[in-house]
Amino acid sequence: MDAQIMEAATAYEIKPRQAVALETRRVAKTYPSDLGLIRAVDDVSFEVRQGEFVALVGPSGSGKTTMLAMLAALLSPSSGQLLLDGMDLAQMSDIERVRLRREKIGFTFQANNLVPYLTALENVELMLRLNGRLDKAGRVRSQELLARLGLGERMANLPSQLSGGQQQRVAIARALIHNPSLVLADEPTASLDTERAYQVVETFANLIHENNRAGIMVTHDLRMVTYTDRVLQMRDGKLVKQYVTREEIEGLAGGRLEH
Repeated sequence: MDAQIMEAATAYEIKPRQAVALETRRVAKTYPSDLGLIRAVDDVSFEVRQGEFVALVGPSGSGKTTMLAMLAALLSPSSGQLLLDGMDLAQMSDIERVRLRREKIGFTFQANNLVPYLTALENVELMLRLNGRLDKAGRVRSQELLARLGLGERMANLPSQLSGGQQQRVAIARALIHNPSLVLADEPTASLDTERAYQVVETFANLIHENNRAGIMVTHDLRMVTYTDRVLQMRDGKLVKQYVTREEIEGLAGGRLEH
């Protein structure tokens, strides 16, 4: 896999500095317990720019899943600010967060969460339908995106008729079809073999860059960070380190750096 990692590294060029799409300012999430206050996320600040693909890594219990839930507007922070396109998620009502998730955030999950009785094409079109944007142009764009992901001959198939890698690619298409500002991926390769995992993350990274979206991937598999632009490492609820250079990122992906 070293050759594959090196090939991925050469695909990245210095890009113009883009506008900030997502910013967290001293975000914390706490829970009361018999032993005192649990700080699941503790004073975390970072930003992600348009067209930037960032990995969020850390051991179990590090706070990355809680952080992702807050970024997805599924969980409110106890303190701090979460700014997406300048709007503070922490100050939104439940109804406002639902609308924001539908319109401005795309998701891919480990389990895909595809609707089992909808075809691959219908699963992708679902996000447009929910946003009232399923017109002729939207249908064409859905077909083009699935074809771009190598699923041109599988559009009429149900999820049960697709391989794990194919299902994940449908989920990627669904996450991107409505042009969200932020795309989140939670362990997107956990159920895939190594070859398919590399293919899925490489495709995801390419689409993030091509569509100029902000993307964040939570992963335990450090090999996958080779396709990211930056790596954020969490431990005990805190952001403890950032890997920003290609040398650092490739060293982490190749197991040559301690983490």
